[in-house]
Amino acid sequence: MKLTKLLAGAAVALGLAAGGALAQDTTKVGFVYVGPVGDGGWTYEHDQARLAVEKEFGDKVETVYVENVAEGPDAERVITQMALQGADLIFTTSFGYMDPTINVAKKFPNVKFEHATGYKRAENVSTYSARFYEGRAVQGTIAGRMTESNIVGYIGSYPIPEVIRGINSAYIHAKKVNPDVQFKIVWAFTWFDPAKEADAAKVLIEQGADVILQHTDSTAPQAAAQAAGNVITFGQASDMAEYAPKPRVSSIIDNWAPYYIARTKAVMDGTWSSVDTWDGIGPGMVGIGEISDAVPAEVKAEALALKDAMASGEYHPFTGPLKKQDGSDFLAEGETADDGTLAGMNFYVEGIEGSIPE
Repeated sequence: MKLTKLLAGAAVALGLAAGGALAQDTTKVGFVYVGPVGDGGWTYEHDQARLAVEKEFGDKVETVYVENVAEGPDAERVITQMALQGADLIFTTSFGYMDPTINVAKKFPNVKFEHATGYKRAENVSTYSARFYEGRAVQGTIAGRMTESNIVGYIGSYPIPEVIRGINSAYIHAKKVNPDVQFKIVWAFTWFDPAKEADAAKVLIEQGADVILQHTDSTAPQAAAQAAGNVITFGQASDMAEYAPKPRVSSIIDNWAPYYIARTKAVMDGTWSSVDTWDGIGPGMVGIGEISDAVPAEVKAEALALKDAMASGEYHPFTGPLKKQDGSDFLAEGETADDGTLAGMNFYVEGIEGSIPE
């Protein structure tokens, strides 16, 4: 009897040990989202990348996510909970999660953190972003060619360098093809609020804009433009193709999946290190959604040629001569902006009216 119990106990112990080994073989990856996974834009694309991680690694990974996490103290609480619940790797996917991510990372040195669009790193914190401004150059070219009122509306989220870069890039390239173009900018002070985004689009349309660009995350501006009639739009972060061929005539698509897969694999094989990644059209992190038939063939060809030139490195969207809004020099003839200048951009280029909010 004693021998039987002893053998049974040994079997249980072996089973527990095996179970522990299996648990250790599973990498737990967490994602913190600023909006809902069904926003149709920014958060939707991050979640598609999460699903791609699951598809790539199968039962070797477990993914968890929390959506609609406000930037600030609540983010720190959510990130802490993920770390406490055994996450090996945590992706925090909004600019305002920067300080909360750094704060939590100090408390959990064995957890790896990846922060999207920020600039603060640590031994266990990497940063990553996409060169969205390349996509804005393509959008600006199409917008400048297609506007009939010469007024392009732009819905900004928050006045941070990422958004300001996009406005400048779109304006530079709209102005290149249409010297008479004007930009009108409305700041929504939100990443995701369909009602505010729709109101911003309506205000811009009332001011004469027949093209709307957005750096907010919902499809509400697309719906507002569709209701207004002769207004064109561009998908933001995701294709928003349900509004094609018009008003949505193209889009910027954020393709996070390859990066998320690579960084998860690095945690699995022990090669993860703190890095800063900033990729664009060439490496495939920024995609240009299909340009619809609502765009004239010659304009489509011009936009695609610009896309190809940026992808190959032949052309940089911020190439001089360019001046700042106040008339001071920004870039000399043929000079291109360095990444440091772009990362901290806090000014409009010459020709854009209005001031950047504090």
